[in-house]
Amino acid sequence: MIGRIVEVADDRRHLFVSRGFLVVRDTEGDRLELGQVPLDDIAALIANAHGLTYTNNLLVALSERGVPFVLCGSNHNVVGMLWPVQGNFQQAKRFDAQLAAGKPLQKRLWAEVVKCKLRQQAAALETAGYPDAPLTALIRKVRSGDSENVEAQGARRYWTLLFGDQFRRNQDGGGLNALLNYGYTVLRAAMARAVIAAGLHPTLSLHHANESNAMRLVDDLMEPFRPVIDLRVWQLNEDGCAMVTDDAKRSLVRVLYDDMATSSGVSPVLVCMQRLAVSLAQVYLGERESLDLPMPGLPISMKADLGDE
Repeated sequence: MIGRIVEVADDRRHLFVSRGFLVVRDTEGDRLELGQVPLDDIAALIANAHGLTYTNNLLVALSERGVPFVLCGSNHNVVGMLWPVQGNFQQAKRFDAQLAAGKPLQKRLWAEVVKCKLRQQAAALETAGYPDAPLTALIRKVRSGDSENVEAQGARRYWTLLFGDQFRRNQDGGGLNALLNYGYTVLRAAMARAVIAAGLHPTLSLHHANESNAMRLVDDLMEPFRPVIDLRVWQLNEDGCAMVTDDAKRSLVRVLYDDMATSSGVSPVLVCMQRLAVSLAQVYLGERESLDLPMPGLPISMKADLGDE
């Protein structure tokens, strides 16, 4: 299912449910209704303002549909997320399979994810006109569990090549860092929904081990899709936009609807994320051997935007 990513970024808003619709109302003046969105069309609801109010009925309705309700901090990063306690008719069976998965399997799968991320980072560099050899050379060095932390080695080279020697990735930073934060927030919300819909527990990870992170599996599986956001931020910066604006946010959200290739065919990024989560559940259940990861290369529309058709 391809749904809409809905963000509410104005403090003067009240959200509630009416006849199957999310309704947004102004809280000042005549308290006018500002818009409606069918609940069944929503993939994720992002609360990116501090003065919002919303009803419990809305949260219940979203949870019943498996729609994550995402709370953002001032740096546009996720600080909280509400998700349903049940998202798939085989959920208990798949939780059991997750818990039973051995370390060798988890390490093998994480190596697959890291290799895919490096390929996508290399594709981002190539699309932006930068040398991709520093990233492609690292792929063959990835071992089970990425024991040598090749992912981090790639990140250091990647950020310098894509954004210049002075750029440092900082989650609390502004400018390009804030744009990346917002894009990753959208990506994380979409992957959270995919994980829940696949009947997997978002905390039972392949690799991420932060004890305070309840979405470790979500963060594992979104790694190969981060370069999609990175390249769009690079495009925005090239076009003179280096801060979070309404137009920039819309541009970042649209990335999820661009077509991307996996071994199952070409589909929007949102669908590719769903396929990856389902494939992981199938691996845990012994129904397949490998993950359905993105093929080398970035969304087709991005290449077209840069004249590389």
